[in-house]
Amino acid sequence: MFVNSPSLRLSILCLAFLVAGCASTEQHRLIAQTIAPASQSEISALHRIFLATSREPASEPGVIFSGQRAPEIAFGLVDVSVPEVHESGKLERSPTTHVADPARYFAARRLGLYRDAETFRTVIGRSARERDGRALVFVHGFNTSFDEAVYRMTQIVHDSGYGGVPVLFTWPSSARVLNYIYDQNSATAARDALEKTLHLIAGSGVKRIDIVAHSMGAWLTMEVLRQLAISGDRDLGGRLADVVLASPDIDLDVFQSQMRRYGVPDRNFFVLTSRDDRALNVSRIIAGNAPRLGSGIQPEEVAELGVTVLDVTSLSSPDGLNHTKFAENPVLVRLLGEGLVDSDDTPVTEDRIAQRLEGLTRGIGQTIGSAADLIITTPFEVINIAVGQ
Repeated sequence: MFVNSPSLRLSILCLAFLVAGCASTEQHRLIAQTIAPASQSEISALHRIFLATSREPASEPGVIFSGQRAPEIAFGLVDVSVPEVHESGKLERSPTTHVADPARYFAARRLGLYRDAETFRTVIGRSARERDGRALVFVHGFNTSFDEAVYRMTQIVHDSGYGGVPVLFTWPSSARVLNYIYDQNSATAARDALEKTLHLIAGSGVKRIDIVAHSMGAWLTMEVLRQLAISGDRDLGGRLADVVLASPDIDLDVFQSQMRRYGVPDRNFFVLTSRDDRALNVSRIIAGNAPRLGSGIQPEEVAELGVTVLDVTSLSSPDGLNHTKFAENPVLVRLLGEGLVDSDDTPVTEDRIAQRLEGLTRGIGQTIGSAADLIITTPFEVINIAVGQ
């Protein structure tokens, strides 16, 4: 059907030019044809990222998984090296897919697939026992290819200093800026796959599961949390810990409905918002001007549901769309790994957050701007903390 609507055409054009910066590149090959030699001193770290995906395998060499939807979940792992020259908050990607240069760029070194879900669960459990029983599940957002998801999670794990087992759940995004509806439907189709993955991790023997979800991945995550609540296992047998929704592309009314079904969280539940998030402002236009959870909301409306809202509008990011501050701002990405508060049920307080921020900002080379304000709205109070230089 042809729609001759100026406002719709404008919205689509805005989406193409603005949301493209969310996570798009023209290269989608994860494993380069050759890997250049690099000395041990030129490599900062080698991270093993565990994988669960509802993507179809790709036919192109080195791409591994496509944007098509698969009926079954595939499980695997990928080893990614981070160069010593890496700067916190940045994701140094090679300009070519032919040669990987680990001394200068993030580089996927090895990939393997597991026979079945039981093998995946066993390996996760063994790895978690070596890492204090913790696991982090990252769910990416709209317009994200398989390789982009892998590299973004590696950067988050590395820069945050997270010490648990990293698990990437990657759903079949087409990685095309004009396929917003396709991606939304793909996220919908991936709900059961993410729920099964969380159950596998919980059944592996881990003590704590943290979830970080970005953009459209936050909507997928909330749908799964709602499913868990309906099934009577909303906290995965007591293992679900912190949930972080970063720049969530969720209709505000939908989120409130999801949270009413889920109930007041037992542990820390954070929503990162930014009024200058240009990608979500375009998403709002596409959605009929309905407010998005990650941009321009009244935080009190969400905090009353037991959620802590972090307004990071004043914090800087190299992302021109201000849509990936959670990963690209050095202080915010460290907060993901260390947590805003200790891992217990003590309520968030200004003193505890201020102490943590003071420790994080000291010694971080890249500043977050002068006199920036981090506005935190908890279910109990509003906290305004000045950070930066």
